Amino acid sequence: MTKRITVDERRARLARRHRLPDETRAGSAVEVAASVVGLHGTDPASVYLAAAARMRSATVDGIAAELYEKRSLVRMLAMRRTMWVFPLELAAIAQAAATNAVAQNERRRLEKMLVDAEVAADAGAWLHLAERETVRALAARGEATGAELSADVPLLREQFRFGIGTKWEGVQTATTRLLLLLAAEGKIVRARPRGSWISSQYRWTPLESWLPGAFAHWELEAAQAELVRRWLAAFGPATVEDAKWWTGWTLGATRRALAAVGAVEIDLDDGVGFVLPHDVDAVGPVEPWAALLPALDSTAMGWLGRSWYLGGHGPALFDRSGNVGPTVWWDGRIVGGWGQRPDGEVVYRLLEDAGAEAVAAIDAAAARVTAFVDGTRVTPRFRTPLERELSA
Repeated sequence: MTKRITVDERRARLARRHRLPDETRAGSAVEVAASVVGLHGTDPASVYLAAAARMRSATVDGIAAELYEKRSLVRMLAMRRTMWVFPLELAAIAQAAATNAVAQNERRRLEKMLVDAEVAADAGAWLHLAERETVRALAARGEATGAELSADVPLLREQFRFGIGTKWEGVQTATTRLLLLLAAEGKIVRARPRGSWISSQYRWTPLESWLPGAFAHWELEAAQAELVRRWLAAFGPATVEDAKWWTGWTLGATRRALAAVGAVEIDLDDGVGFVLPHDVDAVGPVEPWAALLPALDSTAMGWLGRSWYLGGHGPALFDRSGNVGPTVWWDGRIVGGWGQRPDGEVVYRLLEDAGAEAVAAIDAAAARVTAFVDGTRVTPRFRTPLERELSA
């Protein structure tokens, strides 16, 4: 008989493994990032807010030190061409399991752009020359912004149109695309931001000078299996569709990775799911907990099928591209959203009646966020209907 895992048990697993109740909180951002298999890094502030929500004690300076002084975390493109922040061991796995494929796609896309824009008839030769000169210029400087590198390398100042004939049509310089490609290929890495902790403009540096010998080599299928193993340990039970969406792989690659780790079928309320072989036994309940999680948080974005923790609140909390905004959690489910007023005040709205105990706990969670941001105004990159309304 196939084991059945209820929604309540899924919520208890989520709570413990994502370090959301007080007794499970982590001592560092590295521990948090490992627990949720990477922090979403598209929105710089979300990295800090997501880590702080799961740490026993957190400051902006402390998390920044893990990123830029200890360098125990690295920011990189990976699954679904999304920006992530990983511990170094996990970064090496993600590079082989996902980022190398992203880099191949980026190279093909950039070559096509160069040809279509008539920048170069031989896009491969043009790219080879531009890469070589950019890497040389960056090595000479040690660290540099894109603007500084484009001053050193004339090829980077080439402009071309993209998205021709679509609503996204525009003009872009080669700097942005080439630096993204070099980073995806593991040659350069984003170093410190130019501004504060909420800045999205970074300086660049050679990977080997920032993280000497950091990335161990992994073969593709071994890396995919290890990534799925870690993801199932944190997010299981989950469906094949969840795994395929989260990794961005083909269905065939997803099924191979699940088979490689011996994933076991279990029954869920909404279909068939999988857990790791040693993870079939029941998990007990946890004490009720509250959290304010940021936009693009790894927990809220961890599954394709979200009804068991999101309910019917998606239209208010997600934008049209599927990006989640700031969410309010109570006892394993999303019950509302939050934002900041122009004066920095953290405010929230519940989308269902969660009870007096929940309100008291959510008020305390909001106070923790207020203390952490310490007056900094955080505006999500992808704004959602409720966040816009609360922040007006």
